[in-house]
Amino acid sequence: MTRVGRNFGDTVQKESLPAVSADVIFASSRFPNYKIGANNQIVNARGDPKVLSMKEVVARETALLLDQQNRLSVRDLANKFEKGLAAAAKLSEEARLREAASLEKHVLLKKLRDALESLKGRVAGRNKDDVKEAIAMVEALAVQLTQREGELIQEKAEVKKLATFLKQASEDAKKLVDEERAFARAEIENARAAVQRVEEAIQEREQVSRASGKQDLEELMKEVQEARRIKMLHQPSKVMDMEHELRALRIQLAEKSKHSLLLLKELARSKRVGGNLSNLYELDGAEVLGSYLRIKPCSDIAPELSKCSIQWYRISSEGGKKELISGANKSVYAPEPFDVGRILQVEIIYDGELIILTTTGAVDPAAGLGNYVEALVRKHDVEFNVVVTQMNGADHPSESIHVLHVGKMRMKLCKGNATLAKEYYSSSMQLCGVRGGGNAAAQALFWQAKKEFSVVLAFESERERNAAIMLARRFAFDCNIMLAGPDDRASLGT
Repeated sequence: MTRVGRNFGDTVQKESLPAVSADVIFASSRFPNYKIGANNQIVNARGDPKVLSMKEVVARETALLLDQQNRLSVRDLANKFEKGLAAAAKLSEEARLREAASLEKHVLLKKLRDALESLKGRVAGRNKDDVKEAIAMVEALAVQLTQREGELIQEKAEVKKLATFLKQASEDAKKLVDEERAFARAEIENARAAVQRVEEAIQEREQVSRASGKQDLEELMKEVQEARRIKMLHQPSKVMDMEHELRALRIQLAEKSKHSLLLLKELARSKRVGGNLSNLYELDGAEVLGSYLRIKPCSDIAPELSKCSIQWYRISSEGGKKELISGANKSVYAPEPFDVGRILQVEIIYDGELIILTTTGAVDPAAGLGNYVEALVRKHDVEFNVVVTQMNGADHPSESIHVLHVGKMRMKLCKGNATLAKEYYSSSMQLCGVRGGGNAAAQALFWQAKKEFSVVLAFESERERNAAIMLARRFAFDCNIMLAGPDDRASLGT
């Protein structure tokens, strides 16, 4: 309530009352600026185009929902309805707050009117007219507020109706989502059942097919075996008979050859008996590539071989030409591929006496070596594991594994990632079997890559050593190079 002091009249007389301002303070920070129009209608002095009424907001949201309903999924539509329901609840809360504010405005307007009425009887003149005008304005505000309350009640009813509609739509959407989810799950289960039935049918068909195929194969094998048995009963195989005969002939031939070799040695020994030293030694070992020949004393009075001078020769089986084997001056000699088809002879000189020992026949090739080399020729580069026993004429103490590469254009010796020698085939290169060296001579070769580098290499087997020699000479011959040992090119060229 407004309290009027005793000196109020004097103050009114001294100072004219200002016109009642349209800015009335309510629950908000300030009262809107109103103007009285025709028929006592209050008109807003300034309108805010950005602020929309509750009815317009609800109408716009409803239009957006209806517009998006056709292009949203069921789940999105349900979410949208839930958002709309939340918005409607918010609008309903705002309407309740506005109703409370409106009630507060009525109370304030009534208090203001009572204050103006009490003030009206105490003023006179122009100030009284201003008070009357203020009272009229307050009454107009009360009328406008009443109309506004009617609109708010109507909007509240519409909001409640919209909220009910949205709630029902949300429930319908949830129900639709549940129905669609149940339908989708049923379809998925049906699809899984169909796929499982198809897989079971395929597995059953594969099992039947496998069983039938196995049964057919067994029956076919039985028929083939039965046909072979009948054929063997009524028509023996001539090929099998010939193979058995050939095998027996080979065995007999090997035995005869061995027996004849022994007879030839006995005959040569009996011929040498005559008072000289020729019957003191003999050649021991198989006369075949891959083995080695050793001078063996056959008498207690035979001089030690270390006191004798030894030299090996190869003799052509056709013309009888004798070729000196350079460096072959030891009691042991391992034939190399150049010696195949030739007769080997060794001369032993002791105290001026000459003893000559000769193989009973030409050196035979190693069984299967030719086919093995032909298989290696197809490769561009062939590797052999070797051990270096000598390097540049000196013994090499290391026994580490090296790799010898025999290629179509060059030879290379490697140890791990390091390359010890790599040379193209040339006239200065030499390659032959080791001429001497004891029992391991059949597995070793001599290779002079260039004039200042030479090695003696030991292979894993006699077959590997002879294959490496034959392969290198084959590739070198394709490069118009005759690869041989020391002093062998002269004999080969003639």
